[in-house]
Amino acid sequence: MANNDEILIAEVKKAVEILRKGGIILYPTDTVWGIGCDATNSDSVAKIYAIKHREDSKSMLVLCDSMAKVSLYVNQIPDIAYDLTELSEKPMTIIYPDAKGLAPNLIASDGSIGIRVTAEKFSKYLCGAFGKPIVSTSANISGEPAAACFSEISEQIKGAVDYIVGYGQDNTEKKQPSSIIKLEKNGTFALLRK
Repeated sequence: MANNDEILIAEVKKAVEILRKGGIILYPTDTVWGIGCDATNSDSVAKIYAIKHREDSKSMLVLCDSMAKVSLYVNQIPDIAYDLTELSEKPMTIIYPDAKGLAPNLIASDGSIGIRVTAEKFSKYLCGAFGKPIVSTSANISGEPAAACFSEISEQIKGAVDYIVGYGQDNTEKKQPSSIIKLEKNGTFALLRK
């Protein structure tokens, strides 16, 4: 029988294969279950907006596995971002100004993008194996409550994705969305969600 790490590796391999083909995955993250795709692929991003019945003027966040990767997708990382990421005791999404290298329909109208460096085992390994940021938006129709664990995800969402990750489905721990901080070019920041 396969151990947890073997299952994780097999699931990551399959998810990466789907992401590289422009597909949509349903996967566990450091917060709630997420719907994900290649964050540089506009067509895939558009599919997620359609699945969620969400206006594309409401940008979605992306996951990276390190601050080094974040630097590839924003023009400047204010020093405070490193401190906030390192000192935060819970998952934190930081909205950076001046996004670059991502699907245009993922970037907010003001040029910003929300990025979270994940420390959760599966999503971190997935981001590393894929080598690019992955969209992470809650696995629900826009306006409905986020699914805190896999059993709460609607059949409508499950039926709309190309692959459902098996890893972590039995975890019943109720996770919360991340805190959100918006950084400005001048280094000031605002807490948008605690």
